[in-house]
Amino acid sequence: MSKQTILGRVTQLAKANINALLDQAEDPQKMLDQLIRDYTNNISEAEQAVATTIGNLRMLEADHKEDVEAAAEWGAKALAASRRADELRTAGTAGAGAGDAGSADKFDNLAKVALGRQMQSEKEARTAEPTIAAQTAVVDKLRSGLDSMKDKLTELRAKRDELVARARTAQAQNTMLDAVKSIDVMDPTSDLNRFEEKVRREEAMALGKQELAASSLDAQFESLEDLGKASEIEARLAALKQNRAA
Repeated sequence: MSKQTILGRVTQLAKANINALLDQAEDPQKMLDQLIRDYTNNISEAEQAVATTIGNLRMLEADHKEDVEAAAEWGAKALAASRRADELRTAGTAGAGAGDAGSADKFDNLAKVALGRQMQSEKEARTAEPTIAAQTAVVDKLRSGLDSMKDKLTELRAKRDELVARARTAQAQNTMLDAVKSIDVMDPTSDLNRFEEKVRREEAMALGKQELAASSLDAQFESLEDLGKASEIEARLAALKQNRAA
């Protein structure tokens, strides 16, 4: 996977709008759990990509450092060879043999070879510098994106925990409200009212029976009174007749 692709994925995930994603989800909790898994996997991939990119950058920087050091070293060698050539020529001018002049030319040639190596090392160092700069920029962006992803993962986990807590609270509230609704539908006071009405009817029936019994008793007493009155009348009639016979 190319660094540019990893960078694009890191940037896209880091900019993801969690709330918008949740609004589109049928089951937000499952959506968040899946997002957390995806983010965790992508963070792992991004960390590997960043580590690889950093490793490549460090290798480039090490090569660049070697080229710079090599250029300086070859420059020092060229200077030393040139000085030695000049010393030999000066000595030859002072009366030395032709051998000194040949040695001077030899050291000048060595100086030229060293200068050529210096130039090659400088060229390689210059060529690597734009690549190092570009790689450094990529590493900085990857690190920034990786930090954003980790922040987003923390936000996702907090959102998930908040959502689960809210879901559990809502479930408990719905259970309680369903229970209250069930109590309202099956109102026990209505049964009490019906039972009370039944008791009242029984009491009324008892009162009616009492009144009926009382009226029957009164009638019996009235019958007795009428019987006594008739007996007294008969007795008085008999007495009248007896008085007349006397």
